[in-house]
Amino acid sequence: MNHLYGYFSHIINNYYINNTKIILGLSGGLDSRVMLDLLARYRDCHRIRCIAVHVDHGLSQFSDNWAKQCVRWCADLAIPCHVERIQLNVSSPSLEKVARDIRYQFFKKYIKTGDLFLTGHHSDDQVETFFLALKRGSGPKGLSAMPQYMPYHSGFILRPLLSFSRTLIQKYAQKKQLCWIEDESNNDLRFDRNFIRHQVLPTLIKRWSSFSQSVNQSAMLCADQEILLDELLSSSFQAALYPDGSLLIKELNKHSQLARNRIIRMWFKKFCRLMPNGKCLRHIWQQVALAKQDANPLLRFSDGEIRRFKQRLYLLDHMIDISNLSFSLKLGDTIKLPDNLGFFSVKKNSRLGTISLHSIGKKKINIIFNPEGLSAHPLGKKHSRKLKKIFQEYSIPSWLRRRIPILVVSSQVVAVAGLFVDKKFSGQGCELIWKKTFL
Repeated sequence: MNHLYGYFSHIINNYYINNTKIILGLSGGLDSRVMLDLLARYRDCHRIRCIAVHVDHGLSQFSDNWAKQCVRWCADLAIPCHVERIQLNVSSPSLEKVARDIRYQFFKKYIKTGDLFLTGHHSDDQVETFFLALKRGSGPKGLSAMPQYMPYHSGFILRPLLSFSRTLIQKYAQKKQLCWIEDESNNDLRFDRNFIRHQVLPTLIKRWSSFSQSVNQSAMLCADQEILLDELLSSSFQAALYPDGSLLIKELNKHSQLARNRIIRMWFKKFCRLMPNGKCLRHIWQQVALAKQDANPLLRFSDGEIRRFKQRLYLLDHMIDISNLSFSLKLGDTIKLPDNLGFFSVKKNSRLGTISLHSIGKKKINIIFNPEGLSAHPLGKKHSRKLKKIFQEYSIPSWLRRRIPILVVSSQVVAVAGLFVDKKFSGQGCELIWKKTFL
């Protein structure tokens, strides 16, 4: 029992960053229930901040009771517990994947810079993950299964129990007299993981008792090969990586298809995206990178989208169309922009201001995003021109041209946030402030 805690404590000590917090994904099942107990012990010894997050998928008639039980366990240990409730389409052919993806999106809400996000995965889970990757026809990356530690969102995922079997974890729970939730869906053979767990692995382990250890060894060897490939192509990846996070197509073109695909996968990994399969990689190169010069190619996939601009590839989040939205703004107010674009305000500031207070006066201020039909005369330029032309001169990527706040008064462009102030409205008295989240 102390051996399990000793290893857990050792792993946390290796990766914990001072003044950050630990987030536990708490399903209430055996694995996460034991993790909750271990985390409470660690918290008491090291005085760190920690919270638990329970996601209620609403797929079971007992799910509400499970959520309440997790809250009670956490209350007994003085660990804050946050419950997130989601609604899933139960008719989805890939319900397991959909549930997992949405669950992890909720976890991201609680992960700040440097935080550790703990999951209760163990060595039996690793074997199942290996078989799922094998079923999909995955290469070494997929067959390396789950890493113990990896960047995730703005923090890191850590799986402290990955070296322990479910049997050992259950023995710990029984000795500590812990109770846990038994999800009836874990016996539903419609789900691939359950089929592997209940129908495939028992037969193999009965035949070869050390089969699980062998699979874990193979997964580790695949992981070692992945690390080696990254090391060998590190300089090539850095040469292709532009300072803004895009990839230079001319650098990718210097490599064989195999090396190029690897560099693109390293790019996805750097920005914590799901790995693209072979079909996706072919489409990235053929449909985006090699598209006609005058094209504006776009490739959407489950985890984002790929675009091209100035012979560079960009890996972006999905973006909603906000071009038809508009907001009225009073001098001194701050508004929240849509789709995580940040906060916008126009404030009186005679010292730093670049917009004439007199030119605005008491006129109605609007924020819009659609540049169509608008013209402006940027301060320092000779002539007034269409915003479309101005955006091209400023090298603004096409997908951002309808996501940049345009300050308008009486149908005239006062300023385009982050780019310029119109000559007619330049002066002192007002300061335009755009606190960006991301574009």
